[in-house]
Amino acid sequence: MRIPEVFAAEEINIRPSGQFDKLGDITIPALVAAIIKVALITAALIAFAFLIVGGIKWILSGGDKEAMGKAQGTITAALVGLIVVFAAWAIIRLIEVFFGISILTLTIPTI
Repeated sequence: MRIPEVFAAEEINIRPSGQFDKLGDITIPALVAAIIKVALITAALIAFAFLIVGGIKWILSGGDKEAMGKAQGTITAALVGLIVVFAAWAIIRLIEVFFGISILTLTIPTI
């Protein structure tokens, strides 16, 4: 069976063009690295926001021991959250330095 020449001669280009040209450069490692960065930044911002909320609760407690205890709990949780986020970032940086793997850009050196 012979293939009609209309179908045999054309190639289909599915690469994005125009303003979407950069979408063709997205890779899975770059996407994972971006997700890691966004997760770290989001977690740090949320912990910082809870720190501010805890401070406002403490100021508005007006000397009430129960309200002050809740505010201190919020501040403590926020500080622990910030410590965890920065510890995760530090561990990522240590892995990058010791093993030569760039996790935040997901580039692995060749042997």
